[in-house]
Amino acid sequence: MVRPNPSGRRLLTVLAMLAVPALLGGCDSTREALGLNKKAPDEFAVVTKAPLALPPEFGLRPPEPGAPRPQDRTAQDRARSALGLTGTAPGTAAGSAALSSGEAALLQQARATNPDPDIRRKINDEFTQLAERDSSFVDRLVFWQKAEDPGLAVDPAKEAQRLRENAATGKPPTAGTVPTIKRKERGPLEGLF
Repeated sequence: MVRPNPSGRRLLTVLAMLAVPALLGGCDSTREALGLNKKAPDEFAVVTKAPLALPPEFGLRPPEPGAPRPQDRTAQDRARSALGLTGTAPGTAAGSAALSSGEAALLQQARATNPDPDIRRKINDEFTQLAERDSSFVDRLVFWQKAEDPGLAVDPAKEAQRLRENAATGKPPTAGTVPTIKRKERGPLEGLF
């Protein structure tokens, strides 16, 4: 009678015990049952939903035929409504009546009763002077080399006269003193620095 080897049976049992969790760990249903799968939140499902019915807006009335559109307002009207003023001008009697004494004093101190119509040009002039003053430092820093002198401009009247004379005498357009562009030869590293 042959007796089985007890050490071989133990080895087989240990291998089977190690293989079963490894094989079960590969199954999705086992991983999910054991809580080993990560469940990331669905970013598209985390959205608040709008109410099904919107309440009516009772202040909205249908437009009258031929009436101006409410969104077509001038910049002055929009500024007055942003400040909480009525549609009247502040300098007029109707505008003064609509303002409290504190509002009228504030507008008077801010010199808003008679605004300067040329204020945009003045602001643009001041900003341009500031930008030009700052750009000179940046230009010196970035473009530290001396700028090349511009070439001579072609006189269009003289050039047209020369071309007409050449056409009248039967000469080619390239006859006579033709303006040419002469480019300076550049060194191999000249464009880098």
